[in-house]
Amino acid sequence: MENRPEYLCIWLGLSKIGVVAALTNYNLRLQPLRHCFEAVNCKAIIYNDELSPALKEVMEIGGLVGTPLYSLCSLNEMPTIPSAIHLGKTLEQALDTQPIVPSKIEFQDKLFYIYTSGTTGLPKAAVIKHSRYLMAAVGNFYMHGLRKDEVIYTALPLYHGAGNMLGGGVALCFGVSMAIRKKFSASNFWKDCIRYDVTAAQYIGEICRYLIAQPPSPYDKSHKVRIMFGNGLRREIWPDFVKRFNIPQINELYGATEGNCNMVNIDNKVGAVGFLPWYLSWLIPYQLIKVDEATGEPIRGKNGKVLICEPDEPGELIGKIQKNHPIRDYLGYADKNSSKGKVLENAFKKGDAYFRSGDILVRDIFGYFYFKDRKGDTFRWKGENVSTAEVESVISSVYGLKDAVVYGVEVPGTEGRAGMAAIADPDGSIDLDVLAQGISKALPSYARPLFIRILHQIEKTGTYKLQKLEYQKQGFDVTKVEDKVYLLKGTSYVLLTQTMHTDIVEGRMKF
Repeated sequence: MENRPEYLCIWLGLSKIGVVAALTNYNLRLQPLRHCFEAVNCKAIIYNDELSPALKEVMEIGGLVGTPLYSLCSLNEMPTIPSAIHLGKTLEQALDTQPIVPSKIEFQDKLFYIYTSGTTGLPKAAVIKHSRYLMAAVGNFYMHGLRKDEVIYTALPLYHGAGNMLGGGVALCFGVSMAIRKKFSASNFWKDCIRYDVTAAQYIGEICRYLIAQPPSPYDKSHKVRIMFGNGLRREIWPDFVKRFNIPQINELYGATEGNCNMVNIDNKVGAVGFLPWYLSWLIPYQLIKVDEATGEPIRGKNGKVLICEPDEPGELIGKIQKNHPIRDYLGYADKNSSKGKVLENAFKKGDAYFRSGDILVRDIFGYFYFKDRKGDTFRWKGENVSTAEVESVISSVYGLKDAVVYGVEVPGTEGRAGMAAIADPDGSIDLDVLAQGISKALPSYARPLFIRILHQIEKTGTYKLQKLEYQKQGFDVTKVEDKVYLLKGTSYVLLTQTMHTDIVEGRMKF
C-alpha cells in the first residue's frame, strides 16, 4: 500500500487481533514482489487499488493462486481485479463489537515484518516484535526531545522502519500529530510544512540534497520546523542546509531495520551519526572491527579474537547480541537461512555472538561515529538498499547472460552509490534495448543499473568478490576504462562519452 493514513490503521488493527502484517515495498514488481508474498507464507493481501497492475503481473507469472485479495478503493468504485474483495464495503458490514482474540498477545511476540535487502539475493523479511517497535518509538520521542503538541512531517515510505516506527510510532504511542505525504516532492516540502504547522520533519540524505538544489524561495524560512531527524545528511552540505532553511536542530541517526547497533547524534556534530565515549563501550557493546577488503571476512589475531580498529581507522560495526533484549537481540529474518551470515560468533570469547551490520564506519578519538561505506553485496541508492545479487538475477533472466556482476559506484554530488553492471559479451550479441526494457519491467527505478559496462570477458583469476571490487574501483570513468560504458537515460542505455562523464563529475548532469 502507498503512503496514506489507512496504512497505519490497518496494520495496527491487524496486530490487535494477532495477525502479523508484512509491509511490502510497493515499488517491487514480478518475481521480487512474488517472493515477498511467498517468503512469509501470506494468507491474504491488502492493497490500494492503484497497485492492481503490479498484482496482475504476479498472477501472470503464476503467483497468488488462491490468495484472497482485499482492495482499498472508494465505496462507489469496484476493484480493478474482479476477484478482489472490496475492503471498504466489507468493513461497513463488519461488527463494531470487540473481536475475540484467540490468545493473549505478548510483549515479545511478532508485530510485523519489514523487508530489507539483507546482504544477498531477494528481499528478506526482517522480524519486528512489539517490544522493538515500542522501544524505537519511545526512544525516538525522548532522544529527540519531541513534545506531544508536535506535528511530524514525513514523506518517507511507511513500509520502511524510519517512516513507520520512528515517525508513525511516535504518533501512535504519544498522540503526536503526523502529516503524511504520499510521495516526496522537493517543491512542496516547505509548503507542506507551513500548511500543516509542522515542527519536526523526517529526512534521508537524498531529501536534503534535493531540497538544497531547489531555487531559493520565500518558503525556505517561513516554516516552524525546529528539528529534523533522519540519516544520510552529507557533511559537505550539512552547514549550508542548516543555514539556508534555519533548522536549529539536526539529529542524524544510524541503524538497520533488523540490526541492534542503533545510535543517534543529538548535539549537532556535523557529519556524525552517533556518539559513544570510549570509556562507555562496556555499557553499549558496539565495536568497529577490521575486515578483509577483498573477502569481507573479519580479520583475527593469533589468539583467534577479532581485531578492534584504532581511532580514525575504518571498520565494520558490530553489536553484541543479547537474547530477549528489546534492542540488542537479533531477531533475523523469516527465512532462517538468510540470518546466518549476519551473526559473528566467538568474536572476543568462546560462545559470544555479534550482529554484523555490513557497514563501514569510523570512530574518532572523542567517540563520534561517521558512516563511510556499505560493505558487501548491497549498496544504497535513492534512499533504498539494493541487493546486487537480485539485480544480477534479473539481468541473467532477461538476457540469459551468466557472466554479469553488479556493484555500486560513487557519483559526485549524490548520496550512496549508483548501480553499475559489468556484463561479458564476447560475441557482441547483446541488445541493450531489450536489456533496458527487461530491467525497467522487473526492477524498481532505484535498483536499475545506471551504468552498464560491456566486456569481452570477466576475469576469473581471483574470487568473485575480488573481481567485483576491482570493477567497483574503476567505476564509470571512461578516461581510464577501455571498455564501452553506457548510461541509462529514461528507459534506454546510451553510450557514455567523455563529455557526458565530465558533466556527471562536475555536477551538470543530475540524478
